[in-house]
Amino acid sequence: MSINLKQSVKCPQCSQMSEVTVWSSITVKDSPDLKADLLSGKVNMFNCPSCSHFGLMPHPMLYHDEEKKLMISFSPTNDPVLKQQLFDNIRKTSAQSDELEKLVGYNLRFTADYNELLEKVLIFDNGFNDKAIEVIKLMVISGDIDKSEQRVCRFGKFENGEIEFMIHDFIENQLYTSTVPLQTYETVYNSLIESGMKNYSFDWEMVDSVYATRLLNGFNNNF
Repeated sequence: MSINLKQSVKCPQCSQMSEVTVWSSITVKDSPDLKADLLSGKVNMFNCPSCSHFGLMPHPMLYHDEEKKLMISFSPTNDPVLKQQLFDNIRKTSAQSDELEKLVGYNLRFTADYNELLEKVLIFDNGFNDKAIEVIKLMVISGDIDKSEQRVCRFGKFENGEIEFMIHDFIENQLYTSTVPLQTYETVYNSLIESGMKNYSFDWEMVDSVYATRLLNGFNNNF
């Protein structure tokens, strides 16, 4: 069930008070229009009616797509220490309950970044495995190794047999695109499966560039 609440919010820029609808849970089966709003970047965003200040509400949210067996826990933060604490907490809480037994066959993801949340939804909507996609993103970024540390790569879209990635260079403040043929994805995915990677989760996971690096170093989600 999709759940929301009303909050009175003070604008950090002009101090004007306004009421905002904040979503703490989105269930795709019950709220397909809400999913569309999420992908449009409209969910849990504050837009001040007085000064037009725009920003993300710091409110956690659970995204659940029963058909795709996907669940994403989103807790917005830029603090890497807090991010790890929140991730450890959700794993601990799940282990102490019977939650994981009810979610057999699911992909369970944790993220603290709004754009990563949207990216995960798009990846699974297009029928891809995000672990293989993360490995390919590392391959794309390493194409210009000298600038890899200053660039962020995101899944863009799948069209005409090619996967398009968006690359943001935050030093040059430029946006680039890179395309990878579907065959490359299939090769990477099959190699990961052969190495022991499972197509579902045993627990909550943070699947990002760090996770992809571990996969390339021979680890899989059997640990």
